[in-house]
Amino acid sequence: MVRLWSLIVFGVKGAPVSIGLLILVLGLGILALVVGGGTLHREFALGIMPIEELRLWTVLTAGLFAPGVLGYVVFVLAVFVAAAPIERRIGSAKFALSAVLTQALGAVLGLGIAALAKLFDADWGFRLHVGTAIGPTTWIVGVVMVASARMDTLWRRRIRVGLLALLITSALFSGHLQDVVRLAAAVVGLLLGPTIVGRSARGPRLAGTQREGRVLVALVVAASALGPVLAALSPDAVGPFAVLRDVVSGVPYTAAEVREICADSATDPECRTGLLELRLGGVGPTILSLMPSILLLFLADGLRRGRRFAWGATVFAQVVLLIVSIANYAIRFIEAGDDESVFYGLESPTAYRTIVPFLLPLAVLVLLVLTRKYFDVTAPRGTYRKFSAYVAGSLVGLGVLYVLGGLVGRAGFDEEPTVLGLVADFPQRLIPPVYLQWLEPRFLPDSIFTTLLFEWTGVIFWAALCLLVLGTFLTPNAGTDSDAAERARSVLMSSTGSALSWMTTWKGNSYWFSADGSSFVAYRVISGVALTTGDPVGPRDRLRENVVDFAEFASENGWIPCFYSVTPQVRDITDSIGWGGIQVGEETVLDLENLAFTGKRFQDVRTALNRAKKVGIEAEWIKFPDAPLAITDQITAISEEWVADKGMPEMGFTLGGLEEVDDPQVRCLVAIDEHRTVHGITSWMPVYEDGEIVGWTLDFMRRRSEGFRPAMEFLIASAAILLKDEGIRFLSLSGAPLAKVDDSGAESDPTEEELTFSRLLDRLLDVLGKTLEPVYGFRSLLAFKSKFQPRYEPMHMTFADPAALPSIGNAIGRAYLPDVSIGQGYRLVRTMIER
Repeated sequence: MVRLWSLIVFGVKGAPVSIGLLILVLGLGILALVVGGGTLHREFALGIMPIEELRLWTVLTAGLFAPGVLGYVVFVLAVFVAAAPIERRIGSAKFALSAVLTQALGAVLGLGIAALAKLFDADWGFRLHVGTAIGPTTWIVGVVMVASARMDTLWRRRIRVGLLALLITSALFSGHLQDVVRLAAAVVGLLLGPTIVGRSARGPRLAGTQREGRVLVALVVAASALGPVLAALSPDAVGPFAVLRDVVSGVPYTAAEVREICADSATDPECRTGLLELRLGGVGPTILSLMPSILLLFLADGLRRGRRFAWGATVFAQVVLLIVSIANYAIRFIEAGDDESVFYGLESPTAYRTIVPFLLPLAVLVLLVLTRKYFDVTAPRGTYRKFSAYVAGSLVGLGVLYVLGGLVGRAGFDEEPTVLGLVADFPQRLIPPVYLQWLEPRFLPDSIFTTLLFEWTGVIFWAALCLLVLGTFLTPNAGTDSDAAERARSVLMSSTGSALSWMTTWKGNSYWFSADGSSFVAYRVISGVALTTGDPVGPRDRLRENVVDFAEFASENGWIPCFYSVTPQVRDITDSIGWGGIQVGEETVLDLENLAFTGKRFQDVRTALNRAKKVGIEAEWIKFPDAPLAITDQITAISEEWVADKGMPEMGFTLGGLEEVDDPQVRCLVAIDEHRTVHGITSWMPVYEDGEIVGWTLDFMRRRSEGFRPAMEFLIASAAILLKDEGIRFLSLSGAPLAKVDDSGAESDPTEEELTFSRLLDRLLDVLGKTLEPVYGFRSLLAFKSKFQPRYEPMHMTFADPAALPSIGNAIGRAYLPDVSIGQGYRLVRTMIER
């Protein structure tokens, strides 16, 4: 009891307006229950007719009552989940102002939309005209949208897209005045947010990562799938898209009633209507009619995961819906009055209401085509062969059961079926009933057993299909050549590589293997340049041979060989065979044997360790694929927020992201507090020598924007201490592209002899590094790593033909930023100029 009281006191102190409104709304709800809810609702509900009667107070009072017990339950949850936290974040004064303005202006805008609706849909417009709106969720939605203006990029975008998708779906399908007013309040909040609470310090950047783009597309597809379900399950849905309820709704007839009607006249429209309603009525047919939408929800999960198959299947589904909708339109308005429509019995069959169904799949199809590049994740080889085999097996198994069951219970049909009749009828049992409305049923079930067989065979098949599709999405994703990648990983783990060699296992690489299979080179071909990822992997005494053999392999294929981010040993080899080369970065190495964070040089590091101890933050090792969902969700959110705030796509090639962290061989060290809140994360890749791990290389670094500030210093220092205890020889803090320790120093003017292609490219990369610094901060990163007093190892790029340097420079740029759009390129240039 004491704990409950303390929570109430905390809520009142932190969010007095929210708690006050909660008490007021609940109090008015009790009063309405005493005097009769209908009476108060008539006086205080919003609507066009109440406004015409000059009940102007309804603009505000409509937000002080809820429609029914469920409405009050939703309101209470919304206050504690959304309203109170937002009030504590933006302040009570701004919260109150936001609530009043979004409720009032949202009501006015919603009524305006209701008044205009009759111009393009008389039926919906009439229902909005006579309808009323009441509910406190209007101003709650409004303040959420207002507060989103001040949120970090990731959550601002997710909340806006998710909430607007939900509200638009509700308005178009359910279509009541309250749905329209709630959407209007969200729009008002979206517009007023920057004025009331200001903009986020991170600015209005909308560029995001590939992963976040997938999430947003998946949200839209899921909303498009849920819309028809919402209309179907809401018998009073009146929105312009509510016509889609005819896909799954119907007035049930019994088989006996239908046969009696059809016995009098087989051509009677009521006979046909009865036959069709038998297919649409009942639990089984209703669920079967919903299964395509449920499958789309599963495909939306595949889109969230970036699966290429999910994209293709979703495109196919939208094309089918589009074709069916256009066919329906043609039947109604080209063939002039033929009632044999896919959407049989369409209420108010105007051209507008018939054209509406294909607007939705068309819009989703356009979105999928425009975002095709986001969905490039493929399943391992053979996954979809196995999937096809399972689907075929399910079809055969269910077909056999249907035929045998039909023969056993043949007396339970109104007309006794034959074996061939059951075989011919089986495919129809798998198709959602609405798509069978042009076909006359061969026989109808009369008993419980045959009804179950007739109605649920298709449901079982679609359920199995959904689970099988989900299973393909849960299989580990594969690279361009998963067999070669696994072979390369095996060689690396049993041999020797450089500090960057684990990057050779990343997606996007192709592989050259030595004749004896003991060595390999990871490379990618871009614009005719074979660009490697680090040194050749394999025995170090075979290094020279591997360099030369790979160069010959590339030349035989017409490619320009270029070794990128390689060690001085490879540079020495290529220099000896007449190649050119330049330094492109600096690797920072911590030798752990004698490491001790003592002395003035390590003051910042010791401060981070001491502060973490005081505030209860600890370093904890995890592996991302095995970590609890509560941890991985936080890591994903931290990463997406960090990348979204850059306003540019996440770089690749030698810079890893979440996809590279999701590897069972990669270790992650997280800074986590007593409440299991993740404040930062670093990932560490293994370094092998003769098949043993002798070091770990830092790759992924992310920190919560409002979390423990020195999280990175704490995590790197903790990793050094913990790995030293494990007997690890060294840590590589990796390199920073386009950054060197002597960047800050002025270089002397080169002589004429030095003005070679290599020297010019070196100068060009230097200028590019300085130019990109405001956006990606490579030089700041190198300066940060200097806190740990590392040993510096140069990283080089070597090439056979200096004349090919323009092509090589283009290949490197495209390797790091393969998906930069024209708009992102423009923002990049603008950011560099501004800063």
